[in-house]
Amino acid sequence: MKSNKPAKTIFVCQSCGYHSPKWLGKCPECSEWDSLVEEKLSPALSSNTTSPSRASQPVPLDSVEMSQQRRMITGMQEFDRVLGGGLVPGSVVLVGGDPGIGKSTLMLQVLHRLADAQHQVLYISGEESLEQMKLRSDRLGVSSKDLWVVSEVGLESITAVANQMTPRAMVVDSIQTVFTRDLTSAPGSVSQVREATLHLMHLAKRTGIPIFLIGHVTKEGAIAGPRLLEHMVDTVLYFEGEQNNIFRILRAVKNRFGSTNEIGVFEMRDNGLCEVTNPSAVFLSQRPSDVPGSVVTASIEGSRPILLELQALVGRASFGTPRRTVLGVDYNRVSLLVAVMEKKLGLQLMSQDIFVNVTGGVKVYEPAVDLAIVSAIASSHVDKSVKDSTVVLGEIGLTGEIRGVSQAEHRIHEAYKMGFKRCLLPGDNLKHLKGLADMETVGVHSISELLDTLF
Repeated sequence: MKSNKPAKTIFVCQSCGYHSPKWLGKCPECSEWDSLVEEKLSPALSSNTTSPSRASQPVPLDSVEMSQQRRMITGMQEFDRVLGGGLVPGSVVLVGGDPGIGKSTLMLQVLHRLADAQHQVLYISGEESLEQMKLRSDRLGVSSKDLWVVSEVGLESITAVANQMTPRAMVVDSIQTVFTRDLTSAPGSVSQVREATLHLMHLAKRTGIPIFLIGHVTKEGAIAGPRLLEHMVDTVLYFEGEQNNIFRILRAVKNRFGSTNEIGVFEMRDNGLCEVTNPSAVFLSQRPSDVPGSVVTASIEGSRPILLELQALVGRASFGTPRRTVLGVDYNRVSLLVAVMEKKLGLQLMSQDIFVNVTGGVKVYEPAVDLAIVSAIASSHVDKSVKDSTVVLGEIGLTGEIRGVSQAEHRIHEAYKMGFKRCLLPGDNLKHLKGLADMETVGVHSISELLDTLF
């Protein structure tokens, strides 16, 4: 006899996944307004959570035998670098980025490289039909008998196709379109995204298939769905870049099988994404010569140094409140450095408009570029250029002292390879340098000493 009892409902926050038995205007977990949506509680899922599954038996760690499976090389050097040396069997990789940045293009090209290496791969699209995917593949020149495609959004159907085909790698584009019939909520909701990711994660661990999940991002720049989503997967990659800029940066913010904060650089062309194997040469290719406000620095991104050009423009404020426009570096960091320059150097900057930019659309977060920011601002303010053969690196404290940076020798070697002859760096780092006879290294201890050396 069928029960007439109404289905139980709960209210789920679409930002953080918080559950509430009643509707609330503001989520008490993440403080988002009007984010709770009513969802029916599935009886099947609620019963599964109470019934215990067969428990695995613990074993000593020393007795665990390593499998002979090695990382699978995709053939795209920049992509393999970000992953930590290639694809790990059974790993789940979440790829996020702004709309139109090139996430689907990147993953289609990665699968094409794997298919060319005689690996059977599967691309599951929930946003495009097979005809639309064919149009994109023709534009990119991607075609292989081992590259299989299917347009599907049902989680059960996706699992069945993967179990039947057992590909060497699989892409799900996107995780927000996948839904399971066990839940009554709409695709893209917190419950659906979490459930779909959990099932695909179990599929990857059980079969050893590496799975890529393409995720949408919110207007704040975070991957849509609960924050739990990033904790569930093995690797989180962010695809960054301005749409009006040809360069794209693939950055690893979480990686259980490699280093974090590793980046790969790509160039967007008519036929897809092309690898940039020497980012320093590309970012400095259009650098102006003998111009005030332009300074080159060396930033460590993951395991390699990259030379970048920092530009600054200082001018008299047109209105009562001076403008501060910063692109590519932390705004608060620039404000702090301007205050230090005003206090320790006596430069009248508080009444000046200041604009700072990192060319190439790259974002730099490490304090080792402080010295370059100060040098560029001072160069523009006094209208004197820094020599083209000079590279500057170092961190600045609130008292105007210059602190040492990590991997200074590694950065200087990269500058020397790019043709730079002189490096200004913290005096503390100068004591530990070895084997740099062909590079003039000048140690500085304060920003006043820096300006005396530069100009």
